[in-house]
Amino acid sequence: MLPITSQRKNPSRFSFILLMVLVGLNLRPALSSLAPLVPRILNEGELSVLTLSLLTTLPVLCLGLFAPFAPWFSRRLGLERSLALALIILSAGLAFRGIPTALLLFLGTLMAGAAIGILGTLLPALVKRELADSADLMTGVYTMALCLGGALGAALSIPLADALGGWSLSLMSWSSLALTSLVGWWWIMPQPAPNAENKSSSGYAKALLRMPLAWQVMLLMGSQSSLAYIVFGWLPTLLVRQGYSESEAGWLMGGSIMTQLVSALAAPWIARLSRDQRPALMLVFLLIAAGLLMLLLGSPSLRWPGAILLGLGQGGSFSLALTLIVLRSGNAKIAGELSALAQGGGYTLAAMGPLVVGLMLDAGIGIKGITWLLLTVLAFSASMALLAGRQLRLEVNKNSSLVTVDLRKKTCT
Repeated sequence: MLPITSQRKNPSRFSFILLMVLVGLNLRPALSSLAPLVPRILNEGELSVLTLSLLTTLPVLCLGLFAPFAPWFSRRLGLERSLALALIILSAGLAFRGIPTALLLFLGTLMAGAAIGILGTLLPALVKRELADSADLMTGVYTMALCLGGALGAALSIPLADALGGWSLSLMSWSSLALTSLVGWWWIMPQPAPNAENKSSSGYAKALLRMPLAWQVMLLMGSQSSLAYIVFGWLPTLLVRQGYSESEAGWLMGGSIMTQLVSALAAPWIARLSRDQRPALMLVFLLIAAGLLMLLLGSPSLRWPGAILLGLGQGGSFSLALTLIVLRSGNAKIAGELSALAQGGGYTLAAMGPLVVGLMLDAGIGIKGITWLLLTVLAFSASMALLAGRQLRLEVNKNSSLVTVDLRKKTCT
């Protein structure tokens, strides 16, 4: 039995970063590991296109639906114990997802999505609390871990299916990574019970709904995430329809996601070179646009450059979107509530993307039409970035009211 660790001291800065990376590795394989297997599952005739569309949409929808519950769990269990509970649910969900029956496949996917929604919402608040002096850069490190997990899920799905003898065992195998993370988290990180102050509501959730800045961050998170989950869910299928083998399609997706490691880490550093985050956001959106056009509408010779540019853009955009949650929050409690709103509402909107693309494919709409849809979503993301990327921050004034502070003019609204 694992020991209760409430008596242990907090881990060192380095140990905490390693734990954060280990947990972050688990937040994308559940989403990216299915996509490379879709052509194989369709060929076997076990699941329809509509069913697979729902399976690619369900985890993203769960991210949005369950993210708002993260602050509730945090107040009642504490941040650390809430993360441990989410890792338990994730491990069980990934195991269920590998049992080849429709009911357990959907149940496992729902559990995994719910757990990832809670984990992804709580981690930015924990980073803000533990590493407040470098929260933006550490968010880049955490995002890099997410991208690495996504790349591993995409690249290893087909080899694991070949080695283990089926796509179901390939999906189930990712539960071992979640269990490893759970043991590491519980063994090293203290698990203190929440005090009475933590159990009370921060009162920021309703106030955030009246803040335009909070909505701008949420819509940016949702629209750029929609593009990411369309890539996770359907890019290999789109590439196979263009004539690539399922193996090469999986490697192109894996390579694109692996490239995200570079920009996920670099984007917050680049953003520090200017007065605000808008120039960096515009740069990464231009990279996404170029990558989509080259990969989906360009010649086969442009497939790898397109995959690399797409990866650089998406890694940077997701890293900056998460960084904005931290930068636009005056303290850890605001960061937790803003994270719940941005990821809860954002991912709920993002879930529409994979479903719409699946329906478009089922209706026989070609690659060109789907590409123009993606570029339209990208244009909306850019418009939200121009608003959310300004030097503003949500803070509590002397009257305990939530206000938006212009950091350049030092004025409140």
